[in-house]
Amino acid sequence: MSAPEAARGAAAQPGVRLTSGATDLIELAAFRGREADLARIAAARGVPLPQLGRSARSGEQLALCVRPARWLLLAPPGIAGAQASLWQPLCAGVAAVIDLGGAVSAVRLAGPAVREMLSRACRLDLRPHAFPPGSAAATIMVQVPVTLAAHDETGMLLLTPATTARHLREWLVEASRPFGVECGGDRST
Repeated sequence: MSAPEAARGAAAQPGVRLTSGATDLIELAAFRGREADLARIAAARGVPLPQLGRSARSGEQLALCVRPARWLLLAPPGIAGAQASLWQPLCAGVAAVIDLGGAVSAVRLAGPAVREMLSRACRLDLRPHAFPPGSAAATIMVQVPVTLAAHDETGMLLLTPATTARHLREWLVEASRPFGVECGGDRST
């Protein structure tokens, strides 16, 4: 098989599908000793707070924990600040609620080559036995802070500061080319 044929074959069956889009994102930071109270509040809202290094999906929301006593909550985009406004009165005296919707960008990756492609720039062991579905971690990739969450064996969510999102996305596209890459339109969480 010649090189051009290999390239056409890779394009027909992309190893990596990349999409990005808007998401509502807030951070809940429990005050000292109030983690259990925050967990009860979140559970009452139907959002289980996962343990450190894990993620949990509840309906259309995804909760990640990559720092002690702090959780990131992602939801489909809505009115700017609406999620934070809903959580602030519930968390008064228990946790700080920080709206990160405009500060963080989300990139979704899917496909059989996602973990291999990401391992070229990630300091974490992304093999499925070391980073199974439901795992979450914060790391540095291509000199950019990234929060990763494994959806399943072939899907990842990456969160990065909005100021570095373009750089990361461009790198992801270029690093995916040898595996075949398909860039989709924007989609919400």
